[in-house]
Amino acid sequence: AACRVIARLTKEVTAAREALATLKPQAGLIVPQTVPSSQPNVAGAGESMDLGELAGMTPEIIQKLQDKATVLTTERKKRGKTVPEELVKPEELSKYRQVASHVGLHSASIPGILALDLCPSDTNKILTGGADKNVIVFDKSSEQILATLKGHSKKVTSVVFHPSQELVFSASPDATIRIWSVPNASCVQVVRAHEGSVTGLSLHATGDYLLSSSDDQYWAFSDIQTGRVLTKVTDESSGCALTCAQFHPDGLIFGTGTMDSQIKIWDLKERTNVANFPGHSG
Repeated sequence: AACRVIARLTKEVTAAREALATLKPQAGLIVPQTVPSSQPNVAGAGESMDLGELAGMTPEIIQKLQDKATVLTTERKKRGKTVPEELVKPEELSKYRQVASHVGLHSASIPGILALDLCPSDTNKILTGGADKNVIVFDKSSEQILATLKGHSKKVTSVVFHPSQELVFSASPDATIRIWSVPNASCVQVVRAHEGSVTGLSLHATGDYLLSSSDDQYWAFSDIQTGRVLTKVTDESSGCALTCAQFHPDGLIFGTGTMDSQIKIWDLKERTNVANFPGHSG
């Protein structure tokens, strides 16, 4: 009987060690938790969702982030602290007036443009997200709609252009992030990183990864090519919904806004909260 007990305990210790080994790549998470997979079957906010595993922040990904940051930091230091010549002067800015107004992009029966972005490579192209659940790509020079992107089950609250690829990103309270091909007017990935409304999007400087925030209190970092969530983190001491997220231009740190009126700064490589700035009144 004693031999059987020892054998059983040895087996349980071995199993525990194997389980611990599988968890080590996710040690950067503040709260260990499975995350939504990137399957195309979309569940609305509040519905049960199939949960998958984090893909993980591999050494190769971290090195890629570091390499990009090194290049961008070097370039910024070369520019120095001088004011760019192309920067508009205050007296010129004060003379700005509305020169055009474009209506009819979204549904008249469900009015409201809730998000907007300009294409970095062609500022004639405008991206909008509406209360009608649609994403619109509009060319203001030709005054033509280039693509109407349908798929969200709730209003669209965040939109982002890709700077070098013909892709756009959108987020919604339906708990999904969608990646769209503009030429095909089709959804190429549905990223299911959250279980609540997605409140913010920010594209990493590499152009390969997307940061998102949610009122489920998590931020997530996802691969735009595969649609997989690489890491997902919450500040368990806060217990507050996240209202927005934005990368620093170099991409190694980013900020999130919280429902309790704070700005939190995060180290992406370490997945840790490194600074907080309270003080907002709303």
